Amino acid sequence: MKKIYFLAVAVMAFTFAANAQFALDDFEAYNLGQMGTQAAHWDTWSGNPNTGEDITVVDIEAQSGFQSGLVGPGGGSPEQDVILNLGNKTSSTWTVKFAMFIPTGKTGYYNLQGQLEPNGGAGSGAGVFNSPNLVFNNTQAANGAPGLGGAYPNVTDPDPTYSWAYPENAWFDIEIFYDVTNLTWQMKVDGVDVPAQPFDADATVGGIDFYAIDANNTFYIDDVLYVEGAIGATNDFAADNFKVYPNPVQDILNISSKVSVDTVTVYDVLGKVVLQAQPGVISPKVDMSALSSGAYLVQVTIGDASKTIKVIK
Repeated sequence: MKKIYFLAVAVMAFTFAANAQFALDDFEAYNLGQMGTQAAHWDTWSGNPNTGEDITVVDIEAQSGFQSGLVGPGGGSPEQDVILNLGNKTSSTWTVKFAMFIPTGKTGYYNLQGQLEPNGGAGSGAGVFNSPNLVFNNTQAANGAPGLGGAYPNVTDPDPTYSWAYPENAWFDIEIFYDVTNLTWQMKVDGVDVPAQPFDADATVGGIDFYAIDANNTFYIDDVLYVEGAIGATNDFAADNFKVYPNPVQDILNISSKVSVDTVTVYDVLGKVVLQAQPGVISPKVDMSALSSGAYLVQVTIGDASKTIKVIK
């Protein structure tokens, strides 16, 4: 739901545990149509799934695999008003990353929510806004434009308080780093940092609200990753120092490295650890033969550096 300022600044979970996080959501495991109750971390503003507010699972566009989540044009009753539940975190640092696709000339929208309701939804219709309206191609603003995104206290403001560029009709990454200790969040759009911003309302990482802001709204979401700490820490492996193959894999995944690999952890699409090894050798092999077909995240750690790669089996 979009944020409107007047005199005051006016989260969601099914049974989403306080320490819950998910390693990868690429939408491949879901049935097409309304998300409904297929995943605990996807909810709606009202907390009532299967009512038309849900994100729609489609096979029209996808960054990986064949499916993604769609938030289409607004103006319906009800409008799509989707909550990505981030678990009401009140300490530590957290990073959420997702791929976004906005067709040429269309609009995209989300905002960052604070405390979510324990029984689902944003609560009493008001929500807890920890950010302004974050709008891509804001057609309600006088100076909004395709390829330009911005932060708007009111969506009808002529200019954003800060802005960023994004590619139209192409997949690009959004990465948001939350520092709960210092009550700041920083967004990276298509690899470019937006200056860090303060939490606007409370001290909680509650969720992200993806909203069908108007009739021009249409955007897709794919490959959602949510972890404690930072993604791609400062000393990530260089591309020429680290490779995995084959991908897709049948049984044995080869890890090519120039130094000894400390830990290999494999996550399924729900963030569950399904395989873990501590090879302690250069270029180890990982036996994935016991895993079922599907998408996995393989996290390789060498010393203080780690890298996570999506692997299809």
